[in-house]
Amino acid sequence: MKKLISAVFVAALAFGAALNATGADAKEWKKVRIGVEGAYPPFSEVTADGKLVGFDIDIANALCEEMKVECELITQDWDGIIPALQARKYDAIIASMSITPERKEKVDFTNKYYNTPAKFVRKKGSGIEITKEGMKGKVVGVQRATIHDNFVTEVYGDTVEVKRYATQDEAYLDMVAGRVDLLLADSVAMDGGFIQTDAGKDFEFVGPDFSDPQYFGEGAGIALRKGEEDLREMFNNAIEAIRANGTYDTIQKKYFDYDVYGS
Repeated sequence: MKKLISAVFVAALAFGAALNATGADAKEWKKVRIGVEGAYPPFSEVTADGKLVGFDIDIANALCEEMKVECELITQDWDGIIPALQARKYDAIIASMSITPERKEKVDFTNKYYNTPAKFVRKKGSGIEITKEGMKGKVVGVQRATIHDNFVTEVYGDTVEVKRYATQDEAYLDMVAGRVDLLLADSVAMDGGFIQTDAGKDFEFVGPDFSDPQYFGEGAGIALRKGEEDLREMFNNAIEAIRANGTYDTIQKKYFDYDVYGS
């Protein structure tokens, strides 16, 4: 009888320990540090007075509120945004990062929180067409180490000169200055961050939408360090919740006249 009681007691202790182990990490997430770029309007930018604003920023804050955690936003240059996550500078990345097989080798992703196509921009009246012949010898500007960089390099690299920039804003400046003939980036980012601004009034979209998952991934997701399943589940549940309760739609309408979530 004593052996039976002892066995039951030990089993109960083991069950309790296992329960605590599986739930401990989730309970520890009182504060989540989020890496953002701050140089990708209208998704993320820093105002003249140093305030972070944009769709990604509002989404990050809404998700933290839904998860009932304190949210700290940390700006990071795009080139080092994944290495800084791996170095534990922050716990997650919300920076319009497309979910691609290449990136999945380094980090885990949540479900998407938006999905918009890429597009080329040209100067009005230039007559440039998006074909290998039409682009032959042209200079194409892209942000370095992005899906757009990879796409142009692989598909048109034998036809065009690819010019790479640390930020999208730098690419816009060179476009206005006439140092590049075309830009390729997210269509929504270029529409709000360039085409609809005074600087972009002489420029226009050209060619088709590009959204082939082989190059452009499955939409923008939140990147996390490998193995942090509890945090990923928290974010996935929060994305679903703000989509259901209208918060996502309210944020979306603040920046766009159409649904950016995608199919």
